[in-house]
Formats: sequence, C-alpha cells, structure tokens
Amino acid sequence: MGKIIEKDKSQSFSLPVEGMTCANCVARVEKAIGKVEGVKNVSVNIATEKASFEIDPLRVDIKKIAEVVDDAGYKLKLPVTESSTGVKEDINESSENSESENTFYTALTKDLFFALILTIPVFIISMSMEFSWFYKLFPSNIDHSKLMENINKILLIITTPIVFISGKRFFVIFWNNLKHFAADMNSLVAIGTGTSYIYSLLATLFPDLVISSGKAPHVYFDSTAVIITLILMGRWLENRAKRKTGAAIKKLLELKPKTAEVKRNGRQVRVNLEDLVLNDIVIIRPGEKLPADGTITTGLATIDESMITGESIPIEKGVGSKVIGGTLNKNGSFEFTITALGKDSLLGQIIKLVESAQGSKAPIQKLADKIASVFVPVVVIIAILTFVLWILLGTDNAFSTAMINFVAVLIIACPCALGLATPTAIMVGTGLGANNGILIKNGESLEIAHKLSTIILDKTGTITEGRPSVTDIITSGISEQELLELAAPAENKSEHPIAQAIVEYAKSKGIRPLEAESFSNFAGYGISAVVGGKALIIGNEKLLKDYSLSFEGFVHHFNRLSDEGKTVVFAAIDGELKGILAIEDPIKQSSREALSELKKMGIKIVMLTGDNKKTASAIAKRIGIESFSAEILPEDKAKEVKKYQKGGEIVAMVGDGINDAPALAQSNLGIAMGNGTDVAIETADITLLRGDLNGIVNAIKLSKKTIKTIKQNLFWAFIYNVLGIPLAAIGMLNPMFAALAMSFSSVSVVSNSLRLRGVKLK
Repeated sequence: MGKIIEKDKSQSFSLPVEGMTCANCVARVEKAIGKVEGVKNVSVNIATEKASFEIDPLRVDIKKIAEVVDDAGYKLKLPVTESSTGVKEDINESSENSESENTFYTALTKDLFFALILTIPVFIISMSMEFSWFYKLFPSNIDHSKLMENINKILLIITTPIVFISGKRFFVIFWNNLKHFAADMNSLVAIGTGTSYIYSLLATLFPDLVISSGKAPHVYFDSTAVIITLILMGRWLENRAKRKTGAAIKKLLELKPKTAEVKRNGRQVRVNLEDLVLNDIVIIRPGEKLPADGTITTGLATIDESMITGESIPIEKGVGSKVIGGTLNKNGSFEFTITALGKDSLLGQIIKLVESAQGSKAPIQKLADKIASVFVPVVVIIAILTFVLWILLGTDNAFSTAMINFVAVLIIACPCALGLATPTAIMVGTGLGANNGILIKNGESLEIAHKLSTIILDKTGTITEGRPSVTDIITSGISEQELLELAAPAENKSEHPIAQAIVEYAKSKGIRPLEAESFSNFAGYGISAVVGGKALIIGNEKLLKDYSLSFEGFVHHFNRLSDEGKTVVFAAIDGELKGILAIEDPIKQSSREALSELKKMGIKIVMLTGDNKKTASAIAKRIGIESFSAEILPEDKAKEVKKYQKGGEIVAMVGDGINDAPALAQSNLGIAMGNGTDVAIETADITLLRGDLNGIVNAIKLSKKTIKTIKQNLFWAFIYNVLGIPLAAIGMLNPMFAALAMSFSSVSVVSNSLRLRGVKLK
C-alpha cells in the first residue's frame, strides 16, 4: 500500500553483513537486530548480503547493532563517515561495497582452487584403491595392509590442508553458531565433513579404535575433500551469478561521466565529478553525458533520456528546461546550472530506491523463511536418526554405512537454494524495471502488481498530457479581450493546470496579467477574486449554483463543448455570467493502446475526474473506458478507492504522486506518473518515469514474470530436499553426489532468476 512519507527522527541503514550463507543466517541476523530496543523495519537479504533497518538515534547507537550481530556470529560493516559533497558519499559507498565483494570473491577463489588442486590427487588415489590393478603398481612383497595404512596416511596429509585452510570458513562459523546454540548451512557442512574426516583420521592413526571385521578400516578422505571442494565451487559459481543480479545498480552508477567542464572565476575548467557543487555552471557539448541535475541557462539541445526514463525518443530542451544527470546530449551545445547532486539527484534517488527494493522481501518469501527457521535442526535430527537406524540394522560395515548416510543427509539438505529463491528474482526484476523507467519501491509492490483487479486512473496528467489549453471562448455583453484582462489576473493566483492554461492563453494574446486585489480558492470548484474593482467568480457549474448564478444563455454551448470532451469554465462578473472558456487536455497517444492491453488482462479500469458528467462521458467513450466517476473533488479520490476495496477488489491508484497522495496511500498499490519528482518517488509504490500508461502494463507483466520465477525457484529448492533427504537416508545417495546436487541447486536457482534479464518490455 502506498504511504505518505513523513520526516521523523529515525535513521535508515542498509549495511553489508559478512558470514551469511543461507536462509537460517538471515533469520538469525533479523532476530538479533530486531530484539534491540529502538530498532524497527528490519529486513535482511541473502542475495545482497545486506541488513536494512531503521533506528531511533536517541534510543540506540549503530555500534550497538554491530555488537549484537557480532554476538550472533556475523559481522556488520558500519558506514564510513559521510562527506559533505553528496557525490563523494555515493561513490565511496559504492566502491566500498564493491571492494568488500571483490575481497570475498578473491578469498573464495583462492580457497576453491587450493582445495581443487589437492582434491584431484585424493580423489584419484581413493578411486584407484577400489581396483586390483592399483596394487600391482607396487612391489609384490609389500604387505597389503601396511600399504593401505601408508596410502591412508598420504591421503590424511593431503586432505588436512583442505579441511583446515579451504574448509576453515565452515568450521569457524559452525563454532560461532555452537556458542549461541544455533545452526545453519555451515553447521551441516562442518558436521558432515568433520565427522568423515575425524573418523578417517582415527582409522588411519589409531586403527584399533575403529571397529572392523579384521580388515584395514575404510577411510573417507575422498568424501571430505570432494564435499568441501564441490560446496566451495557451488558457492563460487553462485557468487559469480549473484554479482550479475546486481548489474542494474552497477549500470546506473556508470551512467555519470567521471569529469565535467564548468565555468569558475571567469574560466572554463574540467573538474572531477566529486568536486562539483550546487549552482556550478556546466558546459555540455554534443555526445557528452550530463554529470548532474540542473536547469538549462543558454543553448538548445536534443537529449536522450532513455537510460533514466525508458523513453526511446530524444527530447528537445531549451532555456528553462530541466535536465537529468546521467542522460546523453545527442545534438546541440548548452550550459546548465546544477540544482541537485549525489543522493539528491534523480539518478541518486533511483539508485537508492532500487537498492532498497532489492534488499526488501516479498510476502511470498515468508513461507521460505518459516521453513528455514526450523529446517537445520530438523535435518540434524533426521541425520542422527539415520545413523542410529543403520547401526541398529547391524549389516556388514554398519558403522561405516551409517556414517556415510549420516553425512549424505546433512550435505544434501543444505538450505542455500531456499534462501536464494526469492531475493535473487526480486533483485533481477526490480533492476530490469529500473532500466525500463519503472521504479518499484519493494518486493511487496512487485508481488501485488500481478494480483490487481481494478485500476483507478486520475484523468489529468495520467490519461491526458496534463498540458491543458484554451480552445474556445464565448462571451455575452463583453469582448474576449476584456474577459481575459479580468480572468487572467485572477487565475494567475492559482496553481491549477486549468488556471495556468487561461493565463498562458491570455499571454499569447498580448495580455499581461495585473494583480488581483483579493483571491479565494475553492478546491475542485474554482475561484473568486476582485480585479480592477470588479468581483469575479470563475469555475464549474457547481460553483455557479453555490452563488445562485444561472447559465441558461450558455446551455447550448455548454452541451456542445462538453460533448466534445472539453472542460467548460464559467466566468461571472459582478454577479452576471459573461462568458465561458473551453479547455482541452490532449489524450496521450499511448493511453488507448495501454488501456486496451489492461482490459485484455481482465482488469477493470475506472477514470476519476473533476469534470462534469457529460465531459467525463465523452472522454471515457473516446478512450474506451466503461466506468468513470465525474465531479470528484481531490479529497474524495481516497473514498473512491476505499469503495472498490470494500467490494473485494485489489486496487491500484494511478496519479501524479502529489495531488493524489491520499488516494495513493489508500490503494493496495500506488502508482505515480511523471518525471520522478521527490514526492512521486516517496509517495508511490511504483513510479513510472516515462509517464505513460504502458508503464502499468509493463509493471504487471514484470510482476507476473518475477512471481513465476520465484515459484519455480521455490519448487526446485524444495524438490531437492524433499527427494534428496529420503534418498540419502536409505543409502542411495553418496555424500559426494549429495554435495554436487546441493551446489547445483543453488546455482540453478540463481541462474533461473538471471533469465529475467532477457524479458522484453515495451
């Protein structure tokens, strides 16, 4: 549901957490942070490996949060001191996160290849020992048992570095978990590989301690080495794939140039991006990217804004036009004054929003979280029962069989894929949306979009261009010139689009608006004012009725203009109706096509407008909308949303994000149209930067694709465990194959999420 943002004393953080590997880790970190008094809205994401939360700085210090995370066995990376420039802050934070990711990836790569180099000979030797030809490679007078003991010692020497160097990460986290009476994926790996390693070590160095039937005890160094290597390989592949899920953020960060040419002290100098300041005058030539947001002061240009808004057609800009940092100047040279930098710029807001969305959770993830919270303890119990039952069966080599199956259950059950199923898809989906000018606030918004049954559209600026203009003026007993000379000063006091259309029309006729002597605004009705000593009432028919004014002489014109879909404004002077003005707001070219697509999806479309019923009916008929509500006041829009919600509908409200804020907040999904202003981004659940209704169609398509991918991921994550655990328990799954299957499950889930990047939106 959309929310109106209010400034409070809380501070928001999104910080990296080191040591998380599965859904259990997420639950533990969330629980640890959530217990701290003064902390709210905690959300931990395994895909981004970040914890997002809000704190009341008067009640808790961020260092306290770091301490509780550390006590839980993980490490929270605290933010660096913020800089004053804004841009430096963004760049430093980005580079720090990137550096942290690269450090982890480099360490993981070293551990993997170190383990791989040593695992190959362990595996070859262990497999060769199963064949008689292997022993023929040695002199025939060597005692067979002695030979096996010596080979086992060699395997012990090679395997030990794998366990204590490459596999150290699993055992360190397992020990930290143990101190807190907790368990996660690392616990399963550590218990499984540790058990097989310790048993093999005892069998090699103290064979008499190991029960056997007179034969040299069997060792499982190959299982230990291969499991650690395969899990490291799976995590390495998973990490590589996860880095691609964050490609949208990297792509946005790369939009701005590294330097910019500015005017300072009468000279043109080139400075680094982080050295720009507000009100700098920047010089832009053809082919250059804009380094910041601003307003053009001189020159003309054609600017490609597709990388921000998704709009493929370049836009012509002139003096007074707003420009966006990260966009590309195709033609023309110009200068602009910087109005926003860093996190305050549109690009900065988009990056912040996408990061926030990628770190959020969708409601569908709650099921996975609940299962993960009890999954590891249950698996450990199943593994112990498996071990005990195989011992009780008393078959040949019962202990070895029981231990192998015990290890297999632990390894196949690692819940990595379960934890990655939802967040990786959310990351890719929200990133794809951002690249197409669809800003999605969180995972919940992305999930709701595909469930919508009713979409309520504000007419002005949503269905129409939002640029009304005067098309007709009809007067009685007064000239058009005289009417405009009185109406323009009155309307000049109002910010309503219709008022501004009248003022602009007057200016085009050479009329300079005077100052109104008094002014009153009646929201949704019109205005009253005194201009040049004359009392004016300008507004709709409701306002006329309130003042007991008749428009009998203009009925014919009113009906004709209303039937043409034009908004009719009445102008009365000194208690007598003197004229009407017809205002037309062109319908966007994309509206008809988009509305047709939405209706094909089975979604009910409702139009809200302040126009009279005749005008509203004409516009609705023209664009193919069956349901509409006319003469709606701004404060009544939220009531209309609530009316449909009470009827069981899942409602999206689409408006400009400012005037429609209450309705956006009331709706199940608030969608803001337009150029992505601060209020639009903050108020709405989804902001469409391109500003046309096709964005809604694309958002719904993206939602459907993303939710479908999440369901596929959850299915595969569950099916691995549902099928794998019983197979491992009954002895049909070798631990090494279990490790391979477990690693493949995580990689397959991430890879399936990455397929979303290929989805084509209009």
